[in-house]
Amino acid sequence: MIELLGKKHNRNDFDCEKKLLNSYLKNQAGQDIKRKLSVCFVLAENVTNTIQGYYTLSNNIIPLSSFSGQIRKKLPESYSSIPATLLGRLAIDKRFQGKGIGKILLIDALKRSYEASHEIGSFAVVVDPIDKEAEKFYEKYDFIKLPDSGKMFLAIKTLKELFGHVEPE
Repeated sequence: MIELLGKKHNRNDFDCEKKLLNSYLKNQAGQDIKRKLSVCFVLAENVTNTIQGYYTLSNNIIPLSSFSGQIRKKLPESYSSIPATLLGRLAIDKRFQGKGIGKILLIDALKRSYEASHEIGSFAVVVDPIDKEAEKFYEKYDFIKLPDSGKMFLAIKTLKELFGHVEPE
């Protein structure tokens, strides 16, 4: 089950082979949650509370100038920045890699982002891939590169098609 990171979860043994992502989970995630800077969701084994993988979500903006001309012409010129949801980190423990957990966590993050967009404006989910491997992962799921930036995005409109929900009235 994917749930909010809590004290019961065993963070110490987590190792995704990326020092920055390991350190974040072990040393900073709890503080970020308390400070309301981000939320951290984990997929953990029920009995041992061993974290198999995690992701974070927070509010973000994308400068209007970062979008291609084709997308920019569909957005209001009065906005210098476009609201977005940041999928800040996504990591899978090395013991659980290659088992589809990344896809499961990504879909959960996208679904939560889509549902939140009904109550808080968000044009897209944005990611900033940590390396080429992460970039290829997001490309598989149709994330689009923002010109002149390492960031990628997926429009909430696309998520509506994916999840097939009816807009609330």
